Amino acid sequence: MAPPILKLDDIFLSFGGAPLLAGASLQVEPGDKICLVGRNGSGKSTLLKIAAGMVEAQSGEVFRHPSSTVRYLEQAPDFADFSTVQAYAEAGLGPGDDPYRVAYLLSHLGLIGEEDPNTLSGGESRRAALARVLAPEPDILLLDEPTNHLDLPTIEWLEGELQKTRSALVLISHDRRFLEKVSTATVWLDRGTSRRLDRSFGHFEAWRDQVLEAEELEQHKLGKAIEREEHWLRYGVTARRKRNMRRLGELQTMRSQYRGHKGPQGTVQATVSDAQESGKLVIEAEKITKSFGDRPIVTPFSIRVHRGDCIGLVGPNGAGKTTLLKMLTGQLSPDSGTIKLGTNLEIATLDQKREDLDPEDTLANYLTDGRGENLLVNGEQRHVTGYMKEFLFQPEQARTPIKSLSGGERARLMLARILSRPANLLILDEPTNDLDIETLDLLQEVVAGFPGTVILVSHDRDFLDRTVTSTIAPAVPDAPDGRWIEYAGGYTDMLAQRKGAIEERRKAEKAAEKPKAQEAAPSTGSSKGKLSFKQKFALDNLPKEMAKAEAEIAKREQVMADPNLFTRDPAAFTRLAAEMEKLRTGLTKMEEEWLELEMLREELEG
Repeated sequence: MAPPILKLDDIFLSFGGAPLLAGASLQVEPGDKICLVGRNGSGKSTLLKIAAGMVEAQSGEVFRHPSSTVRYLEQAPDFADFSTVQAYAEAGLGPGDDPYRVAYLLSHLGLIGEEDPNTLSGGESRRAALARVLAPEPDILLLDEPTNHLDLPTIEWLEGELQKTRSALVLISHDRRFLEKVSTATVWLDRGTSRRLDRSFGHFEAWRDQVLEAEELEQHKLGKAIEREEHWLRYGVTARRKRNMRRLGELQTMRSQYRGHKGPQGTVQATVSDAQESGKLVIEAEKITKSFGDRPIVTPFSIRVHRGDCIGLVGPNGAGKTTLLKMLTGQLSPDSGTIKLGTNLEIATLDQKREDLDPEDTLANYLTDGRGENLLVNGEQRHVTGYMKEFLFQPEQARTPIKSLSGGERARLMLARILSRPANLLILDEPTNDLDIETLDLLQEVVAGFPGTVILVSHDRDFLDRTVTSTIAPAVPDAPDGRWIEYAGGYTDMLAQRKGAIEERRKAEKAAEKPKAQEAAPSTGSSKGKLSFKQKFALDNLPKEMAKAEAEIAKREQVMADPNLFTRDPAAFTRLAAEMEKLRTGLTKMEEEWLELEMLREELEG
């Protein structure tokens, strides 16, 4: 086992009241890919900041290897001293780092580098911060919600980068699929302490449930042991006084342990308030279009949304998801075409920008719309503090301002408000942002069991797969041109259908080319033709030539995988890239020729 390059042991931190961290530990070895999980407010971000040296623990040991480099992904980057994004990203490089990495990362993150950092959107700021921490390829990468505000293509690209990086990772994320693909170990922060599982996040939930069940069983055994000791004290045969005092002391210790046990935080319990049933046809859009200047956002698109549908909208940032959503819900008029909304619609909206939140407003005032201490939920008067408890807020938080809440708590508060309003059409724009796994589970159950209609925009692939009945996506995912297609099922179903359509198109192209291959075959006197000697030779030898080409490509890929190659020998890097391009082109031609000959052989042989 390699020695740790980062170690936090028995960390204690309190901001008054119950301690946030009480004995938490974290050990990072070279090559580790650790996901840090826990409920909102459990101290994950704080522990990461202690690891980065940005927050000081009140007690405990913090060790960082003297020669190790550490980079921490900032939630709110400081662009004050930088005129361009490239200058900001390059400022994170060390003396021996490769500046080419900055250009490479910015291009893959959809940034040019010349942008004014003070005019960036939230998503663009996150991309710039990612380029800054990834470029140096540090020994330790500390990433807090790296996928927030990223679109699906960028998330999938980031997965690949983190899977192949040599840096040790500690990351916090709400994206299940992302954690499953990137992590190799899981640290669970719960009630101030930490537990480690040396397996990926995919195994976490089953392990967590086993731990909690074992804990509950131990607590039950302790309760029974206390009952036995109390019975002995009252009715047992009196032994020597010294022995009685010892057992009495043990009993007091057990009682203290039993009373001091802090069980796991509860789960959010809520359902959507009932509303009058909408008409069967909720939305009907007929050949709607929308353009901004010369850029088409939606070309003729038609859809019928029926009561009970759950529709997901996916696509890269800037593709026009929010524009299409606003058109479908009547908030934005199309340039052409018609949109008809159904009858009896009661719409509830969750906005990803949290624009509905006034930082100075209190939690109670926000939930009740300033109408006193009560709110109406499912036709029943509820006191605001009782309703807040269902969403894991404490009664004393009722009068605290919203600005004091974490990102996850704000998301939970907005969820509490939207679920208290009667609705038969839910519009959810990035509803999973900042939610912990348990609250995500609740939201998934609410959406899946909602009797009305749901339209949601999300970059969470797992959430989409578990909830939506159909998915609307750009026809051209890499370069959206305004064309949108509705696919049946979730995100994975959409990918499968898109792949199938591509394969069908390729087969059709091959079939169209087949007559040319048939003409090339020599005519024979028999009813069935046969391949010429030249065609037979090619059919037998092409697989060998393809294997040789693949081996040559693999050799060059291995050499180019060296991150320092470009800096050390730019000419060699350029030469290898050109050779690989030539080899790949030749390989593609050989594959096409072999497929044509194989199809011809099958037809001639019946």
